[in-house]
This record gives sequence, structure tokens and C-alpha cells, in this order.
Amino acid sequence: MDPVLPRVGIVGSGALGAYYGARMMQAGADVRFLMRGDLDAVRARGTIIIHEPTRTVEVGRVAAFATPSEIGPVDLVVVALKTTLGGAMRGLVEPLLGARTAVLTLQNGLGVDEFLAGMLGAERIMGGLVFMAVTRTGPGEVKCFHPGSVSGGEYGRPPADRTRALAALLSASGMRAQVVENLLEARWRKLVWNIPFNGLTIAEGGVTTDRICADPRLAAEARALMHEVQAAAGAFGFTIDQGFIDRQFEVTPPMGPYQPSSLVDFLAGREVEVEPIWGEPLRRARSAGIETPRLAHLYSRLLGLCRR
Repeated sequence: MDPVLPRVGIVGSGALGAYYGARMMQAGADVRFLMRGDLDAVRARGTIIIHEPTRTVEVGRVAAFATPSEIGPVDLVVVALKTTLGGAMRGLVEPLLGARTAVLTLQNGLGVDEFLAGMLGAERIMGGLVFMAVTRTGPGEVKCFHPGSVSGGEYGRPPADRTRALAALLSASGMRAQVVENLLEARWRKLVWNIPFNGLTIAEGGVTTDRICADPRLAAEARALMHEVQAAAGAFGFTIDQGFIDRQFEVTPPMGPYQPSSLVDFLAGREVEVEPIWGEPLRRARSAGIETPRLAHLYSRLLGLCRR
């Protein structure tokens, strides 16, 4: 991957894909967006619109395509699709691969890196952990509730030149980006927020994250779920300190009435990523002899609700 002006293909141009692709464009990258439902509107307008907390930005001269074969090989593929679309992944990504193409997945949960490694080759795979709040508000239009940060790492390997080049590219766009030494550890840390907030917003009838923080019962349940994730991660040698848990209740209320992506999918009648976010962490905790009764209960509730 060229560390200065890489050619980037975005697979999954929803909230995250549109946001990250647009920001990479601002840093000078040659970005190609794979779009379907938004394609005509974005082509007609020529821009991606980002509503940030203090301003609205229109990123122009967007290159949007209907098929991956129209894009062709790129230096970096950014996978921002939901894991529920895994069956379509090969056909969407393979036409974008060259001999040295890296694949960055922004997908949530556990098992996503292993899935892509088995399909595309472990040497290609990088993972990105997104700690921010963004929602798609229209075709090629995204609202950012909290800019947060992104962490990137290599699947099963220490950081490489391309990992640092990616962080530099994102930093050049104005984002807070860092390189992580251990991608799996970083995934467990992200689950500290994703498991309680994505799950409880659905299980409690469509509440937003600010209401969870403001309700003593729900806040206590969220904190208890975080402690179960902390214990499960510890069984695999990953330490999550209490300060990290406390910070989740500092950064979340300022997001306001935020609907996490899982709740957005649920309310829209789309399939929710139940297995990578709740099912796989539960199974791994059990395999390590760690009991997580609250996670098990939440997983069971979500299975019932999402099947309905």
C-alpha cells in the first residue's frame, strides 16, 4: 500500500464506509466507493455529506461504482459491510485484489478476522476498531455524533509498515488514529461498549444510549455486562482496567440520543449481527471456563427478538 496516495476501495458505503472513505479523500487518497442503493443520488450530487458536531462538510468529486469489477484492483480494500452479509463477501472483494492488496475490516465482534483470513488469505488482513458514533441519514449522507478514534492492527501479527501508513493516512485526514500491538485484545476492549449498549438498546425496547446512562437500573446492568467482558478478556491474557470501564460512562452521554448500529438495523427490520457481538464472545468465555450469566441472558433475549 502506497503510504502517501493509496488507491482505496470501499466495500459497504453506509455510515462507516462513507465517512472513512470521505475522510481518506480529504487526506489525498484515490478512493473508489462500491454503492448500490445510494449510487444514483451520489453520482448526481457528486459529493458525500458529513454532518459533524460543529459543521457540515461536503466532500466532492466522489468516484462511485455499481460493481467491484468496475473499480478493479486497489492497494487497500476497506470492508465496512455488516457481518450478516458474509456470504456475499468473496464476490465483492476478490475483483479488488491485486498481488499486494491489503484488506481492512471495520466489522464488529469476534471471528471476523478469522473469517476473512480463511477466505482471502491471512497475510492480507488488517482490522480496524472504530470508537465513534456515526449514522447514515440519507444517500451518501452521514451524521457524526462523536468523532472518537480508530485503532488499526494486523491479524495475528505485530504492526507492519502498512499498519503505520494507514494510521498516518487517517491522521492526515484529521482523525485520531493509532496502531495497536494486538488486534484481538483491541477487539475485546471494544466489546466493553458494544455488548451492553448495542444489546440493551434493542432488548429494552429501542431506547437510546443516553437513556441507558441516565437510568440507574440500566446503567448498572451495562456496567455488570462490562465486568463480564473484562473477566472473559482476562482469561485470554488481556487486561482491561477499571478506568477503561469508567470512561465508557464519560464518553457516551455526550453523544446524546444515539442509536447504535445494531438498533438501527433492528428497527429497520434488517438482520442484526448477534453472533459476532454476543454469541461468539459468550462461547469463547465458556471455553475458557468463565461464566457470564448476564451476557448469556442478553444473548438469549436478542436471539428471540431478532428472529421475530
